[in-house]
Amino acid sequence: MQNDRPRATPALIARRLGLSLAAAALLALFITWAETGVLVGGDPWPGVFFPRFVQLGMIAVILTAQRIGLLTGIVTGVVLAFVAVVAFEGGMASYYWIGEFFLHALKMIIVPLVVFAMIVGVSSLGDVRKLGRLGGRTVVYYLLTTLAAVVVGSVLVNLFRPGDGITLEAAGHATSKAAAGISDLVLSFVGCTGDPAKGGTCDSNIVDSMANLRMLPIIVFSLIFGAVLTTIGDKAKPVLAFFDGVNDAMMKVVHLIMLLAPLGVFGLVAGRFGEALAAQGTDAFLGELQALAGYGGTVLGGLAIHGIIVLPVILYLTTRRNVLRYVRGNGGVLLTAFSTASSAATIPLTLEAAEENNGVDRRAAQFVIPLGATVNMNGTALYEAIAALFIAQAYGIDLSFAAQLLVVLTATLAAIGAAGIPEAGLVTLVTVLEAVGLPTEGVGLILAIDWLLDRFRTSVNVWGDAVGAAVIERYGLERPADGGR
Repeated sequence: MQNDRPRATPALIARRLGLSLAAAALLALFITWAETGVLVGGDPWPGVFFPRFVQLGMIAVILTAQRIGLLTGIVTGVVLAFVAVVAFEGGMASYYWIGEFFLHALKMIIVPLVVFAMIVGVSSLGDVRKLGRLGGRTVVYYLLTTLAAVVVGSVLVNLFRPGDGITLEAAGHATSKAAAGISDLVLSFVGCTGDPAKGGTCDSNIVDSMANLRMLPIIVFSLIFGAVLTTIGDKAKPVLAFFDGVNDAMMKVVHLIMLLAPLGVFGLVAGRFGEALAAQGTDAFLGELQALAGYGGTVLGGLAIHGIIVLPVILYLTTRRNVLRYVRGNGGVLLTAFSTASSAATIPLTLEAAEENNGVDRRAAQFVIPLGATVNMNGTALYEAIAALFIAQAYGIDLSFAAQLLVVLTATLAAIGAAGIPEAGLVTLVTVLEAVGLPTEGVGLILAIDWLLDRFRTSVNVWGDAVGAAVIERYGLERPADGGR
């Protein structure tokens, strides 16, 4: 998000750090006085003031690092969270509320974000009745590649089961999803928790579904509503302008909430591992670290399979292009996607690489790539499926086949509503967890490495768009352009 703040020079950063540490010292002094009744000195005073000052000083450092950049702030938050856990062990559990605040701020915007993003995303296709060969086959490509990514992720997480090394107390509402059948899955499209004849309940309307955070009917409603709007001509223009404006505003809100990400990550990571140390000792802490490494390896393995095997195979079989040459033409694009963690920011480079480096027809590139940055999120969908099933395993929830299908379906559809900005997958992950009834607190398990995985999944998202441009050039255009392939 653009702003008018002065550039973060070393002098400015040092001044900000000094002021933040001074504020941390004053706050630590006040807390010490409130807890001990002694303002300065006394036997209990050093044991209260100095730990508080160090902990609050870490927060001051995180806020200063965030001034340099969001990624710098998040990495600093993760590193200092582990330092704090090692230094203060179970004492860091009291800082979990900071992460809870960040998590609930994300949950607060889920419904409007999903509704407006999906309506705008679908309506950007134009009249769904007139999509023709280009639009129709682009949509099919998006759905099939996203579904393939989710299936790859689901297979890997079921095969390696990285969450089995963690034992957490499952929330009561989560276990009800485990025994869901196919009929329950179908009924969930209209806001039902199961067959009403067998004790299930149904939302009375879409507003009820929104209030209960039942995401699948909200997603389905938004997709249908956006598609219908494209069919009613000029009457839809003011409505679409409204939704487009609100969607832009929601993106700004997402940016504002993501400013809390460094502190939120610090609170969730330090609090989560601090609780593990306080409740079960060092073995539990090390067990969660091991499981976290297994989770990260599973995500990276899935992204590698999809990005290095699935998408190149699709590219070669459909276009007969030289895959290595096509990758080389997109080298700068993929590096930019990795460094910015934003598929939207990479659009100009992706377009240039497609048209100039790889000779993709401009008509296909100009349609597929900008649209793909909004609705084609292969890497994000794969990550969401793995993360949701990993959290279910960590809580000891044995999801049935139908419940896992719901994860696959929701992750595929939720990826359409994912913004092309850093850490957007974190927002839609909460959507998937809510849809399947899994505890959203489980997000705290994965945030320690999410900032790094976000860069890999963004690269896969952009690579999927680049491949899509070549595929749609071959199968979506009515006829090749003069001199085209």
